[in-house]
Amino acid sequence: MRPRYVVDTNVLIAASAGEPQQHRPIAATPEDPALRLAVWQWLKAFKESESRLVLDGAGRIFEEYRHQLGFGDYGHQVVLHKWSTCASDVVEIAYDADGNAVLPADLQPVVHDRADRKMVAACAEAIRVHGACWIAFAGDTDWHGWEQALSAHGIPLEPVIEAWSRQKYAEKEDHGPRDQPPHHHRHGEAHDQRH
Repeated sequence: MRPRYVVDTNVLIAASAGEPQQHRPIAATPEDPALRLAVWQWLKAFKESESRLVLDGAGRIFEEYRHQLGFGDYGHQVVLHKWSTCASDVVEIAYDADGNAVLPADLQPVVHDRADRKMVAACAEAIRVHGACWIAFAGDTDWHGWEQALSAHGIPLEPVIEAWSRQKYAEKEDHGPRDQPPHHHRHGEAHDQRH
């Protein structure tokens, strides 16, 4: 485990769906129970580790978590555990008039999913303040498309189920439309749910 993570919501959702004690169905990507279990195992290891969870001071990352997860879902409980045990770092990031996190000008067209911009901005600020941070993701394969540009800004990624997510991203690139306009949605809605 790395010392500090911004955890993309798709990790929390997939881990909640893969939790062995989960008794209600949760729509999550990936659909494969073995992959969901692998994400749950990563999140369980994160929970039990000294790794810190990064949140933004405006509370928008936590708000997204609450919107996408039920209170009893494993992912939500991990977030509350990190918060209640003082194992979280809160960073201040700027938001524009539309409520989107402000990124450097060259990253704005790259990170077309505006809901993910706050994750990128929080990671960048955590790196500036604390010296190290990674963005962990699972079912949202768009991160692979942004990897090079983020790396150029010193923002590292940790794909939790890397072989699967790289394959799905490659398939999407091979079969998807080339010049896609930016999409706007609430995080988790129709976002890589087809994979």
